[in-house]
Amino acid sequence: MQALTINPLTQEVETIDIEIKANSIYTFFSSILIDELESIKEHVIYCDANALSEKKRAYFLGEQLILGDALILGRYDFDDVDVKIKKEELASLISYDVNAFYTKVLDILSSTDINLYRTFMVEKNGEKISLNVEWVLYTFNIADERTKEYFINELQKVLDASESVEAYMQKMAQLAMNVAG
Repeated sequence: MQALTINPLTQEVETIDIEIKANSIYTFFSSILIDELESIKEHVIYCDANALSEKKRAYFLGEQLILGDALILGRYDFDDVDVKIKKEELASLISYDVNAFYTKVLDILSSTDINLYRTFMVEKNGEKISLNVEWVLYTFNIADERTKEYFINELQKVLDASESVEAYMQKMAQLAMNVAG
């Protein structure tokens, strides 16, 4: 099966042939903890859920924050199929420029077991909305410098007090929803 890989260290996108078996994805990443992201239409992006704790390089695929290597396959219904996006088109969507806010927060989070993509619920106008840590980081990244500094300082306090990082992120997501009205 045709797939694309992203290596953030070499900043290369490569085409590979991969035979999808029960453990192929786990073998590719040498990990049993895999995240599946669907930010490219008709594709799935597999990435290593351990990449944060292993401090692997972060980058953006469009607006999607990804850490470490990525494996991209086509997706039809629930099946993996040959990748459809062209290598050059995928490469044009990648930005390896990760700003100081993301770098600092990811460094702090690397000592936790938080998953950037695991969802939690917040409420807006009586409606339950599913968000994740990656969304919280995106939202606070576009805030002013004082808000970013507050976010980082409070996150560090949560870690220092051995409190739940996921609860903090959910609280920050709810705060962002409240501000958005």
